[in-house]
Amino acid sequence: MNIHEYQGKQLLRQYGVAVPNGIVAFSPEEAVKAAKELGSAVTVVKAQIHAGGRGKAGGVKIAKNLDEVREYAKELLGKVLVTHQTGPEGKEVKRIYIEEGSDIAKEYYIGLVLDRATSRVTLMGSEEGGMDIEEVAANTPERLFYEEIDPVVGLTGFQARRMAFNMNIPAKLVNKAVKFMMGLYKVYVEKDAAIVEINPLVVTGDDQVIALDAKFNFDANALYRHPEIMEMRDYDEEDAKEIEASKYDLSYISLDGNIGCMVNGAGLAMATMDTISYYGGSPANFLDVGGGATAEKVTEAFKIILSDKNVKGIFVNIFGGIMKCDVIAEGVIIAAKEVGLQVPLVVRLEGTNVDLGKKMLNESGLNIIAADSMADGAQKIVKLVG
Repeated sequence: MNIHEYQGKQLLRQYGVAVPNGIVAFSPEEAVKAAKELGSAVTVVKAQIHAGGRGKAGGVKIAKNLDEVREYAKELLGKVLVTHQTGPEGKEVKRIYIEEGSDIAKEYYIGLVLDRATSRVTLMGSEEGGMDIEEVAANTPERLFYEEIDPVVGLTGFQARRMAFNMNIPAKLVNKAVKFMMGLYKVYVEKDAAIVEINPLVVTGDDQVIALDAKFNFDANALYRHPEIMEMRDYDEEDAKEIEASKYDLSYISLDGNIGCMVNGAGLAMATMDTISYYGGSPANFLDVGGGATAEKVTEAFKIILSDKNVKGIFVNIFGGIMKCDVIAEGVIIAAKEVGLQVPLVVRLEGTNVDLGKKMLNESGLNIIAADSMADGAQKIVKLVG
């Protein structure tokens, strides 16, 4: 789960990590009021969307007076911002962050991420901070430094100090940088974050080390422990179908294709999508109904797939271990009848109660094409959609 920059900075502030003062606004009037409260000679007006690259896309404006604050607020609110992370469809700006200006002397990058190769949290840093950190990672990886963190000991002062020196932070500010990194690690661990990125981390003219931006992503599996984080969820930033799926504990991700997929098990779902692609098709979604799905859960999953107007055909691929094939069949039949199925449906069932499941589908009166294998099913649905 992602949160907005201003929400990330609220968390950082709670852990003693230095951030500029700022106020969120939802209208030009609120923006002007916020700028007055801040009383800064220069005010920054920032679009708030769940995507990076806002600066390059024109989502960050520097205002020198209240009239400019109002003008930029009007310009950004309601604007569809297209960045390298939003895709061509972009995201509509529904809130902005009014922040006091900072006297930037130098920009850096600092981040925390779980390294899956080592199964450890890793601190990453570079003196090449700013908007093009991806290019630094791709073209000059030697400018990125890493500190692997022992989960028992946590981030040590020595590691943070070494990172600060590697990043060429001025010697007189190393202690402040160390305090910053230690606080950043603490919020990362205690709030069960998956990624935290500060880009840029800046050193100011008055010798402060502050987070000028803050990107947080949280482990969805740990959100039950953090109701305070769940309150920060912005449903406007998420796909409506994915929100609906989360209500029924379904793993659903929208994609750009036209073949809807309903599968049990993440590995089988990935293999199904790969097989569809191999035979020239394009998956419309990733959908894992899980091992213990009920008929109601399957029904809702089917409805979610059909709510996507791009879907021209559906492939149900179930290997029944814990999940019973007759339960899948019941859910498919109920959903198809409720929504009035108008697109081709290919079903491949294998495993527990497979004969009963196939019998239910055959006697349902629905136009269902049976498949003998995953490859057979993928070829059939690709041909029908094509």
